[in-house]
Amino acid sequence: MRRVFIASLAVLLYLEPVAALSPDTISRRDGFLLIWKSIQRPVDDVREKPFSDVPLESSGGREITYAKARGILDDENPMFRPDDSLMLSEAFLMMLRTRNVAEIDELTERHLHDLAIRYGFPDVLVRESNSSIRTFPMKAVSGGELQKLIARLDAFLALEEHEVSLYSEKFHGKGTAFGESFDMHAMTAAHRTFPHKTLVRVTNVANGKSVIVRINDRGPYVAGRDMDLSLGAFTTIAERSKGKIQATFERLGDARIVNGCGGDPVYRRKIGSGVYLEPGLPAKIVAGTELTLRSEQRFQVKSLRLPDGSIKALRTRVSPGDAFRFTPEKSGDYWFTFRTLDARTKTLLMRVIDCR
Repeated sequence: MRRVFIASLAVLLYLEPVAALSPDTISRRDGFLLIWKSIQRPVDDVREKPFSDVPLESSGGREITYAKARGILDDENPMFRPDDSLMLSEAFLMMLRTRNVAEIDELTERHLHDLAIRYGFPDVLVRESNSSIRTFPMKAVSGGELQKLIARLDAFLALEEHEVSLYSEKFHGKGTAFGESFDMHAMTAAHRTFPHKTLVRVTNVANGKSVIVRINDRGPYVAGRDMDLSLGAFTTIAERSKGKIQATFERLGDARIVNGCGGDPVYRRKIGSGVYLEPGLPAKIVAGTELTLRSEQRFQVKSLRLPDGSIKALRTRVSPGDAFRFTPEKSGDYWFTFRTLDARTKTLLMRVIDCR
C-alpha cells in the first residue's frame, strides 16, 4: 500500500503554485519531448501508424509514435496537434503515464481530480464557477513551468513508501514475463507497470540501505504490494528473515542508456576448491551499495586494496551462516584477497562507480 508521510507532503507543497502561468507557453510537441527526455527511456521500433500531423521523419516523430503505441498518448484522434499550446491537465497526464505510476486505463482525464490529490498536486485544482467540483484550470504551461512540474512530481514519487517482498528459490531458473531466465542472485525485480530494463534505486526505509535493480518481470500480484526483489537484491538491503519491507523507489532510467549505473552485475563466485561465494563478488557495484558475501564453506577476507593504493589487512573469518559486509563509499578499483581453509588465496577485482 502506497503511503506518503504528511510531513513529506507538506515539504512538497511549499513549491510555488502552478496556477500563475506565463504567456510564453510550450507546444504539445516540445512539452512532450521534454517530459520524455526526463525519464531516460529509449525508443524502440513499433508498427504503430503515426499521427497524421507528426510523421516519423519529423522532429520528435519516433518518440511521439512510440508513445502513441504504448498508450502514453491518446490515439482516439488521428491528429496530435503538435504546435498547439500544452495544457496543464495534458502535461500532468503525460508525466504520470511516462512514469508508469499505474495502468494506463487508470490515468485518464476522468480520474484527474483523484490523481492530482494522490500525487501531491491538490493545490493546483480550482473550483468551477457555481460548483463544488475542483478541476485543473484551463491554462497552458511554459517550458520553465513544465520543468518545475516534472521536478515536483519526481520529488513526490521519490518519497512514496511501497511494500516490497522477496522472491527466490521456487522461481529460480524459471522464465520471466519478458522471456528472461530468473536468477535469484542477480539484482533484478518484478513490478506491475515499470517498463522492462528500467533501473530503480530501492531504499529500505528502516535502515537507509539502497540497491539498484533492473526490472525483468511482472508482479507482484498480492494486494498492497508494489515490488518483488530477487534474493540477491533483497539481502543487500534487509535480512532475508524479514520477507517484506517498506521502501522508496527512485527510477533512474533504462539500463541501455543510463551510463554504467546498475544493471545485472557479473559475479565471480569461486575462490577455492569447492568454495563459492553467494551471491558472489560483483565485477561492478554502485558506490554506497552494501556488499554482502556468504558461503557454505568457511573462508577469510584476508585483505583489501583501496582505490588510493593503500591496503587494509582485514583477516576477517566468515563461517557458514555468517556474512561479510562492506559498503564502498568512493568510486574506483577495490581488490579483495580471499583465503580458504586449505590456505589457498585468490584476489578478485570489484569496480565501484558513482551514480549519485
